[in-house]
Amino acid sequence: MPHSRFNAVFQSQRDVLLKILQRMVGSRSTAEDLLQETWLRVTRALNERGVEHLEPFVYQTARNLALDHLRARRVRQRTLVEDVSPQELESVAAQLGSPEDCAHARRLLDSLGARLGQLSPRQQRIFVLSRLHGCSYQEIADALNVSPSTVQKELKLIMAICIGVIARLDPA
Repeated sequence: MPHSRFNAVFQSQRDVLLKILQRMVGSRSTAEDLLQETWLRVTRALNERGVEHLEPFVYQTARNLALDHLRARRVRQRTLVEDVSPQELESVAAQLGSPEDCAHARRLLDSLGARLGQLSPRQQRIFVLSRLHGCSYQEIADALNVSPSTVQKELKLIMAICIGVIARLDPA
């Protein structure tokens, strides 16, 4: 049975995997979380298909999860403004647009909001996780218990809706 073989491989390699992950991400608790996620992903993969070379698959899965974590952390660090005081941030003047630009932007936001409000709850959640939280297809799929392919198809549909709204308000 593949699961019993996997559990044996996982238990025998757990300490080594944990050290590798900890070295990669610099945190034991994050490494523990990634190790747990590795176990879940490999278990899910074994339920879906056979894995011929189990040990390398486990290591590659752990490595990919660590790289995804590091990539997400790098994105978060780029978007944070930690070394700027709130006073400095508030003192930056925003460029004012013309009244026509403001009215157009308001119509666009209202139209997009109305159209996105018509999406199913799952589609809305996919949109928020993807566009506002920056989650990957796989992260969204895991959160919603759907396949990454489903997430991709739903996002393609949602983005087509958004482009359609924009095209109607901004004819070329």
